Amino acid sequence: MVVRIVRLGTPRAKDEGLRIGTVRRPPRGVPKTDFASHDWYDVWFPNLSPSPETVKLAQHATTPADWQAFAKHYKAEMATTEHSHALDVLAALSRQTNFSVGCYCENEAHCHRSILRELLAERGADVAPAGA
Repeated sequence: MVVRIVRLGTPRAKDEGLRIGTVRRPPRGVPKTDFASHDWYDVWFPNLSPSPETVKLAQHATTPADWQAFAKHYKAEMATTEHSHALDVLAALSRQTNFSVGCYCENEAHCHRSILRELLAERGADVAPAGA
């Protein structure tokens, strides 16, 4: 069993399982009834998306130091009790069933999902390698 970290809106992998959208907002211009059938997500879970203030840090990150500042803020948000429990649940589920979590960003290296990958792995999640 494994959790995949994916770009929402891309074709699903074989046996990917449930796709969880860890984004602040649903996809624009897509009817809610089409989210799953168009490979966006099956379940919306904005709890694991960065806060609007932290998203702004990522959007304006042009240097490695800027990106590290974003990562530090996002990790601090995910360390709060509510978010930490959610990460623990997903890590435990990854040992029982296949599912994926994702975001819209094209480049995982400059997206909160790269940090989600790290945080889930730290909790013992069975995380698929990038690109798998």
